[in-house]
Amino acid sequence: MEAINRFAVERRRRKRGIIVMSILGALIITSFMISMNTGYIRMSPMNVIRTLFGMGSSKDNLILFDFRLPRIVISLLIGAGLAVSGCILQGVSRNALADPGILGINAGAGLVVTLYVAFYSSAGSTGVFVLPVLAMIGAGLTAFVIYSLAYKRNEGISPTSLILTGIAVAAGISSVMIVITLRISPEQYQFVQTWLIGSVWGTNWKFVLALLPWIVILIPYTMMRANVLNILNLSEQTAAGLGAPIERSRRVLLAVAVGLAGSCVSVSGGIGFVGLIGPHLARRLVGPKHQLLIPTSALVGALLTIVADMIGRSILPTQEIPIGVVVAVIGAPYFLYLLARSKA
Repeated sequence: MEAINRFAVERRRRKRGIIVMSILGALIITSFMISMNTGYIRMSPMNVIRTLFGMGSSKDNLILFDFRLPRIVISLLIGAGLAVSGCILQGVSRNALADPGILGINAGAGLVVTLYVAFYSSAGSTGVFVLPVLAMIGAGLTAFVIYSLAYKRNEGISPTSLILTGIAVAAGISSVMIVITLRISPEQYQFVQTWLIGSVWGTNWKFVLALLPWIVILIPYTMMRANVLNILNLSEQTAAGLGAPIERSRRVLLAVAVGLAGSCVSVSGGIGFVGLIGPHLARRLVGPKHQLLIPTSALVGALLTIVADMIGRSILPTQEIPIGVVVAVIGAPYFLYLLARSKA
């Protein structure tokens, strides 16, 4: 009887998850269509449809295919990537406040990208494809430092020490970035500052092609490891009792989270809170099982970033607000709310 009840609960949860993901998918499609009509130069819905079917003017083709569509696609990809990265980090560390931005992983990726752009290249034709690799190197080195400092041989990783170590490392990296900005030109300084705030600065199809493989490979791989994340959410003793290679699995999944965060940061800058808000809202909608939590987190993150980008491009008539600022306006109060809940 208990097994039948458990099966019924699981079936209802799966059905609810499918409904939630369908609604999120519909909202993303709606936001996608609205976003194509949003910007300094307005395009009517009929103009957008005609242009999509190859019947638009040269001006409409330029606006839609060369400027807006790459930006919209990148917004969706970075939202999904950062949200899944946060979902992995929260599962691996068993810490609801874990996020690639808060832990300093974004800062590490940003440091290497900033060094490359400021001193070697302006992200030209070859730099576009080098940036994700460089960002992952920076993110990986930062994650290694944080993991080494937070890890205790007899206790493993303490959620509190992980957060505190990440904040300290991020502060140190920020100090290094300040020193770098003192040695670069005003044009490079303006780019670095805009990048640090969080802005979709790679607005052409080359950046989409550079980011897409990492998202297409790493998110499905994370889905394949959903059972491992479910086990890692348990206590160390329980997970070990179930036969899970805890440390090896944790390191592999941490590498996947670093890869997702680093590749996204390379084209979007330091957008924070997406990896925090996405998994939290998804967990409220579909529960803690990672088979549903991971894809729902990706959809929530994608919806959050595309809406934030749309708001940033439309709220002021002649000037756009960086997407990181819009997300921070939403994310900072939510983070404080979570801190208040954790204290309670």
